[in-house]
Amino acid sequence: MKKSEPIVVKDAAELAGVLGLSPATGVEIQLRSDLNDKIIDAVRKAGLTHVQVAKLARTSRSRITAILNRNTKDVSTDLMLRVLASLGYRAKVTFSRAA
Repeated sequence: MKKSEPIVVKDAAELAGVLGLSPATGVEIQLRSDLNDKIIDAVRKAGLTHVQVAKLARTSRSRITAILNRNTKDVSTDLMLRVLASLGYRAKVTFSRAA
């Protein structure tokens, strides 16, 4: 069996391209990744347990565990925003034309 060479990408846009996904999907991947990073950082800084975060965000502990383990395939972006808000943060989205 021939071993395949790893493909290295520098950002979500390149990842989307390599996977044959649309540029819009690349933007979504980046946004969700940024949200996930901030949630993980906020929970760590607050020193909260998964159960405490779940109660604050009015969701299940298993969903919080999934987010904190970066397993967000079945987690909506609006839930991620709600978790972030429950931790005392506000997301601000900016728009610019693509190059």
